[in-house]
Amino acid sequence: ALFGASAEADELEKLRLAWSAGALSNFEYLMQLNTLASRTYSDLSQYPVFPWVLCDYTSASLDLSNPAVYRDLSKPIGALNPSRLQKFLSRAEAIRDMPDMPYFLYGTHYSNLGAVTSFLLRLEPFTSIHVDLQSGSFDSPDRLFHSIPLAWKAVNSNMADLKELPPEFYCCPDFLSNSNELPLGQMQSGAIVDDVVLPVWAASPEEFIRT
Repeated sequence: ALFGASAEADELEKLRLAWSAGALSNFEYLMQLNTLASRTYSDLSQYPVFPWVLCDYTSASLDLSNPAVYRDLSKPIGALNPSRLQKFLSRAEAIRDMPDMPYFLYGTHYSNLGAVTSFLLRLEPFTSIHVDLQSGSFDSPDRLFHSIPLAWKAVNSNMADLKELPPEFYCCPDFLSNSNELPLGQMQSGAIVDDVVLPVWAASPEEFIRT
């Protein structure tokens, strides 16, 4: 549906063939798809979106030749957890015949302005935009993005969290470090929100991005 026009369909086929032949990297291919879908770095409400690719953020090491470490890309993020998907389906059926209630399956989007600024809040201009969205202060520390393993857990269990990723997860380690020493607060557990907590298998932000 996104590529109904003949010229766009032709361009998509050219991209697919170039990617299949190895002339485009996965990153370049996904960026081109985002461009064809009118997604751009200039609009946070239509920011480029990349998928979570790995699904193991707790092991001490990763064997990237093992299919089990990869997320099932045949399904949207909301369908990865069968029990949560059933809850979505049950809710959708419950509202199907309700007056003045539009039918929907997922109640939130996989990418929006809030999601982008949440992931990238340690970098400007996203810091300032996040603060503006929160009426002049940072969001509650417990709601801030502070851990990659916990973020993956949330998008597989939380009914209100279906976030996919900005491209920075695959090219920019800087968003994982609180290099500007932002006062992000203390969680109810007592932990201070600072640098993003990485998977055990990543010794540094650079290693996380590279992996």
